[in-house]
Amino acid sequence: MSTLKLGLKLGCIADDFTGATDLANNLVRSGMRVVQTIGVPTSPLAADVDAVVVALKSRTIRAAEAIAQSLDALKWLQAQGAQQIYFKYCSTFDSTPEGNIGPVTEALMDALGCDFTIATPAFPDNGRTVFKGYLFAGNVLLNESGMQNHPLTPMTDANLVRVMQAQTKRKVGLIDYKTVAQGEAAIHERISALRAEGVGVAVVDATSNEDLHRMGPALKGMPLLTAGSGVAIGLPANFGLKPSVQASQLPAASGLQAVVSGSCSVATNAQVAHFKTTGRPAMAINPAALMNGQSDAVVQQVLAWAAPLLKDGPVLVYSTAEPEAVKQVQAQLGVAEAGALVEHALAAVARGLVGLGVQQLVVAGGETSGACVQALDIAQLQIGPQIDPGVPWCHAPTQNGGVHITLKSGNFGTEDFFSKAFDTLH
Repeated sequence: MSTLKLGLKLGCIADDFTGATDLANNLVRSGMRVVQTIGVPTSPLAADVDAVVVALKSRTIRAAEAIAQSLDALKWLQAQGAQQIYFKYCSTFDSTPEGNIGPVTEALMDALGCDFTIATPAFPDNGRTVFKGYLFAGNVLLNESGMQNHPLTPMTDANLVRVMQAQTKRKVGLIDYKTVAQGEAAIHERISALRAEGVGVAVVDATSNEDLHRMGPALKGMPLLTAGSGVAIGLPANFGLKPSVQASQLPAASGLQAVVSGSCSVATNAQVAHFKTTGRPAMAINPAALMNGQSDAVVQQVLAWAAPLLKDGPVLVYSTAEPEAVKQVQAQLGVAEAGALVEHALAAVARGLVGLGVQQLVVAGGETSGACVQALDIAQLQIGPQIDPGVPWCHAPTQNGGVHITLKSGNFGTEDFFSKAFDTLH
């Protein structure tokens, strides 16, 4: 155990499962040996690694529950000897005025006894940049990107200082792009000035990977970091690590292929549409059909449809829909109930597909990914090669030898992602 504790450099807490693999992917690409756990482990870590990412499903639950889960993760990571803690959230800063980013950040700060941390969801490789405190998705402000229609966490303000200030009692400030461009010394100086003003959380601008690498050295030794996955690319160097191809090697892939999609994002809608144009089989699940106890029947219908098709290549099962269609179902069932109904059905479909021999599984959507890995009883993931920025293949050991799985954030990936993902493994 002593060797392990000395070796564990970074302890990460992610607020959803796709975000966890996104972070782990960036750490692996930058040279860290990474294990991702699904939920807080109940036993000590049994591998000598540089970083552990504890994946929670806490983004959209009640703030009090998100805090409790995050503190449990922190205690476990501290027991493993983690030298620095990283709270990871989405590069679209998914949250509401009630949380959960702000409340969890404050709880972690209190537990660690630190009076200052940073906050930046910047991930330039995926078009997420922060400029003068405003979050951009591609060439538009966040609230013009489609995120204003998110069914659970609609983002209607791109000013992260305002968004974060609404969620936290601590004063929120800004480290702007001019300071970041000057590098480590200037960032340290700005941090000192902000702390003197009583600022506890500073949003940090970043418009390029160069900004993230300039930011990295200034974050060395900071007890707590809060960010999207982008900041991760500048951290391994603080521990003397360099990129390594060996870090992303997975066992050889085999078995049947399938895609399960529950995201309603603009990107995933386009990916579903593209997959269908390739002529591959696709079946939509209508959330309204799951009402009144009909979920089990729908799942069985989907699996009966998929069974004879799988031998010829990947199939797609999706509940993806346009914003107006989503709103209609939510009006009937309520937001939380509609989401849970779809997640549970897709998770049952994923479990059934694996039972039919699927060993290469693409899952789209953060909430869907969380439900699927839990339904598959996956406790740990080995992080492998990147498909698109922020989305790697992973391998989960099972009694039958294991399943290759990728957990794709709804907003990530090119239009041909579903087809390209399987090509990456072969």
